Amino acid sequence: MMKSVGTKAMLMAGAAVLSLSTGGLAHAQSAAQEPVSTVADVIVTAQLRAQDPVEVPFALTAYSGQFLDDLGIQEFEQLSAFVPGFLVQNQSPNNPGFVMRGITSDSGAATAEPRVSVFQDGVSISKSRGSYVELFDLERVEVAKGPQSTLYGRGALIGAVNLVQNRARPGQFDAEGRAEVGDYGYRAVEGFVNAPVGENAALRLATRMKTRDGSVENLLGGEDYNGIETKAFRLSGAWTPTDALRLDLIANYQTDDASGTSFKSIAYDPANPTTGAVLGGRAPWEGAALTPGAAFDGGKALGLDREVWGVTGLVKWTLSPSLTLNSTTAYRRFDSYETFDADGLSLPLLTAAEEAFGKQWSQEFRLNWDDGGRLSGFVGAGWFKEEGYQRTPTQFDERLALAQLSGVLDGSPTTVGRNTLPLAAYPAVATQVLQSMLTPLGAGALAVPIAGNLKSAHIEIPINSAELTSYDLFADLTFKATDRLEFAGGVRYTRDDKTTGYASSVANGRSIAGGLLAVLQGAVPPAQIPALLGGLANPNAVNLPASVLPLFGLTAQPTANNGAFVYADHDDYGFTWRLTARYALSDDASLYANYARGRRPEVLSVSGPSAPLAAPSFKVIEAETVDSFEVGAKAALMDGRLRLDGAVFHYAYENFQTTVQEGTRFIVTNAGEASAYGFEGQVFWSANPNLDLFGTYGYNHSRFEAGLYDGNRFRLSPDHMASIGAIWRLPMAHGTVEVQPTYTWQSKVFFDDNNDIPALQTQNFVPDRVQDEYQDAYGLLNLRVRYAPTSGNWGVEAFGENLLDEEYVKDAGNTGDSLGLPTFIAGRPASFGVAFTVRY
Repeated sequence: MMKSVGTKAMLMAGAAVLSLSTGGLAHAQSAAQEPVSTVADVIVTAQLRAQDPVEVPFALTAYSGQFLDDLGIQEFEQLSAFVPGFLVQNQSPNNPGFVMRGITSDSGAATAEPRVSVFQDGVSISKSRGSYVELFDLERVEVAKGPQSTLYGRGALIGAVNLVQNRARPGQFDAEGRAEVGDYGYRAVEGFVNAPVGENAALRLATRMKTRDGSVENLLGGEDYNGIETKAFRLSGAWTPTDALRLDLIANYQTDDASGTSFKSIAYDPANPTTGAVLGGRAPWEGAALTPGAAFDGGKALGLDREVWGVTGLVKWTLSPSLTLNSTTAYRRFDSYETFDADGLSLPLLTAAEEAFGKQWSQEFRLNWDDGGRLSGFVGAGWFKEEGYQRTPTQFDERLALAQLSGVLDGSPTTVGRNTLPLAAYPAVATQVLQSMLTPLGAGALAVPIAGNLKSAHIEIPINSAELTSYDLFADLTFKATDRLEFAGGVRYTRDDKTTGYASSVANGRSIAGGLLAVLQGAVPPAQIPALLGGLANPNAVNLPASVLPLFGLTAQPTANNGAFVYADHDDYGFTWRLTARYALSDDASLYANYARGRRPEVLSVSGPSAPLAAPSFKVIEAETVDSFEVGAKAALMDGRLRLDGAVFHYAYENFQTTVQEGTRFIVTNAGEASAYGFEGQVFWSANPNLDLFGTYGYNHSRFEAGLYDGNRFRLSPDHMASIGAIWRLPMAHGTVEVQPTYTWQSKVFFDDNNDIPALQTQNFVPDRVQDEYQDAYGLLNLRVRYAPTSGNWGVEAFGENLLDEEYVKDAGNTGDSLGLPTFIAGRPASFGVAFTVRY
């Protein structure tokens, strides 16, 4: 019943958009007003040729770089608030989630396949740990919704984001500089210089450097949490030796040195770990007292150290008036290391890190043909090679872990949720816990010696790696049946050769707590239990040979030889395609319909050994496919002063790939069938020369239809998202004041596909019995006020973000959820600043 109602609502919304488009067209033809430039008036290349957005037969949001600057958009997370059907979650620059029409692409595993492609000048930068880049000195951004594999490649299962950066411009000198300061220690400088080199070449240098103190107070002293320090640079060169040939070389480099992310538990008050004294409140946006393990992974502190860089070569050669050859050559690399307090407590129960590395090479050739006749299109071929690994060291205090697993982290078996005890109290707590565990087994006398062997710092290091070589062949053809009606079709063939590797080790001897869990979980035959417990009570239990006592891990069992890599190979191939039809009501309005098949390649997933020194298990997860149906309308009316578009869509998924938590790790699995349907709309209106209005709305009903999560919402997928804004110009004697308010809103969202339902979390180390890991609907109000003198070579601006100081969380659950300690990350509070710009 809900599906039929939802479909009916979609059709009604679509009909309303179509009638608005055609009705507005009739009005526009009789209007006689002066045209005014509009915020959406950009030329796009979403179909790999220059077009007006009205001509593109699928849902597309395109913004010019100037419009992004006016909105103060510097990051993907800010951009997504103004793009219907698109959401970006930024835990840190190293751990973003890109969500398109309900589908999330965020896994950091080396084996993961992206669903949402992110492109930088035609080069895929979709690997999660290297995809979150600064948005600066851009020509435009295009966000294409729906399966786009034919146009953008193998990773565009559900959509693509294309960053078109400003390139060097021969024969032109241009420069601009901007400085910003604000509260929370915010400081930023950015700018560019475009300098000609002779008559047909140029160099362009652009940069942004910014820093902001953390917004969640560190109650134990030191850097506050969620701070940023980013430096981004771009050097590009262009050469046009003839009118028919252009060559561009673009080098990007970015570093991020962020303070620790505020993964905060709300189950216990933040406290001094030594004295137990309460230091603050439990709310995610209040101060946190996070305590990483001592000397973790060589002394790493909480925070992020990331480096991303790449070089791209572009060649455009006009062979004839109807033939153009394009070549894109690229190399890209990222290195990152992020340490976080995964339990969110004032005690060093669990400290974790992620070290990620990746490098890729790619080459693509594309031949475009358009002689102005009925047929046009392109053919191409591509090669892509990638290597990478993800290393995830974790450190446990086994005494604290045992207390949490037994439900007495606060020292009481009945009163859960009070303040934790001082750190020095936990050896005694562990002894009491062991006595209650071992007495029924007739081994109560071993409680004291085993408790004495529990490690204050047990370290495990799982590593996954992947190598991929991919080949693509693709073609797309557009046929103009009449002057108003055209059809298009495209197909892409992709072949992948993959190698997945896995290794795990215990860095400082076996886990005593891991041996106890093996006994309590029934993994040890009863006849062997006395000998095993006796070994755990041995004064040298941590370092006994594996032939005497198994080399237990706690959450990740070691592979052979305590860390040997095991590899497996897999080959995969598949087709994706699209079919579209577009009818032009006029030069400025069109209706369209499309069908597309998207495919996320097969994943060679790996799970760690089930017993110490055993082999890991490899499993092929079937390719995820989606059939997409979309109809929509687009129009530029009232002499270009009004632009609007709307689309309704329906998706049907097979072999939906999701992640489940295995211990403290996340494993890809097949969740079966799923579906989504919805509506997206955008409007941009220059009401008069002094007032522009714009707004977006997206409705997305994404649900699982089978398997473990039947009926659940997709993670990070609000049913509703909306934005509204205005640019109001106030002419003055010697310049203009612009007032620009914006308001963005989204409905309730869950952070995991299990929707934090207790019945779906019984396999956690500590079952989660409360559904609290979600964010209710909230909105953010921003305001920017600018003054520009008539001379136009400088300007000053004041800005405020989240003016109402809305309190919200951007993520919840995370690694600590498996231990019954879900963590919550607060969103940004209200902030204010001023900026000064100089242009030449």
